Amino acid sequence: MAGDDKYPESTGRRRFVKGVVGSATLAGVGTAGAASLKSATASAGEGGGITQFMGVENIAGPAPRAMPQIPVEIDGEGYLKGFFPKPSTEKVQGREVTVAEAKIGGITYSANWFQYCGVQTYKGVKPDADMDNYFRYKEGAGYDWQASEVKAGDKVHIDDFTDYKTWGNGIGKSGLGKPATVTWRSQDVPPSQTMTVQLIRSPKIEEISGESKWLKESTEKGFIANLNKCTHFCCVPSFKGIAGAAKFGAQDKIYCPCHQSVYDPFSIVKKSFVALPRPEDD
Repeated sequence: MAGDDKYPESTGRRRFVKGVVGSATLAGVGTAGAASLKSATASAGEGGGITQFMGVENIAGPAPRAMPQIPVEIDGEGYLKGFFPKPSTEKVQGREVTVAEAKIGGITYSANWFQYCGVQTYKGVKPDADMDNYFRYKEGAGYDWQASEVKAGDKVHIDDFTDYKTWGNGIGKSGLGKPATVTWRSQDVPPSQTMTVQLIRSPKIEEISGESKWLKESTEKGFIANLNKCTHFCCVPSFKGIAGAAKFGAQDKIYCPCHQSVYDPFSIVKKSFVALPRPEDD
C-alpha cells in the first residue's frame, strides 16, 4: 500500500530500485571487505589492489567514498572527450600485462580508478579497447533539455552548453551549471556494459580550476565529468535531476535517490579504495 511505502515518492527511490539488486554483490565489496579477499586483489588480470584516485566528494549518506573523476578534453572542433591513457606493457609479478595509466597534474591516473561496481568487467576499461573516448548523449536521460535539443548517441559539443551560466530546471538555484547524462567508451557494447557519466559545465568549475594542478589539467572551459556509479550500491545519481533531493539538502548537489547519498561536484578530493582486477580475456 502507498501509505506503507518506506521510500516516499519525493525521494525518487522507487524509480531506481528495479534492477539494482542484481548489482548488490558487486557493490558490497568495500575497502575493508576486499582487503581481506587476497584472491580478489592478487588474481590474474590488470589492476586491482589499493588504488588512489581523484573524485567528487561524498558529503552525506551511506556511500563510502567519492565517485572517480574523468579528465575532460575538447577537440579542435569543439567535441568533448574523456581522457583515457594509452596502453603500455609492464611486467607485474613476473608476468607481462597491459596497463593504462598516465601522470596528470602530478596524479597517477589509470583504468584502475573505474574498477568497482562490476565496471572492471566492462570492455571500456580494457587498456587496449578500441574506443574513441568521445562523450555521447545517453538514451533516456532525465533532463528535459537533453531530451528535446540533442539526440541519443550524438557526440557532445561545447555549443550545447552555451547557457550554462544561467541554466535552471526549477530544482535548486539556477546558474550553478548545466548537466548532461552521457556515455563514455561504450560504443558497440551491450547496455549492461555502458559506462554512464555525469557531465557538468559550471562557472564554479572555472573558478576552482586553478586551485590545483590536477583541476587545471583535468577540467576544461568549466567542464567536469565523473563515472556516475554511486559507490554505495552502484545506483545512478543525478545533478539537479530529482526534485525530491531538496528534502535532503541536495538540490544543488549530485543526489542518489536509492539511499540518499550526496556528492559535491565542486569538491574534488583524493581518496583510495581496493580496486578489483580486470578479468583476463578468455
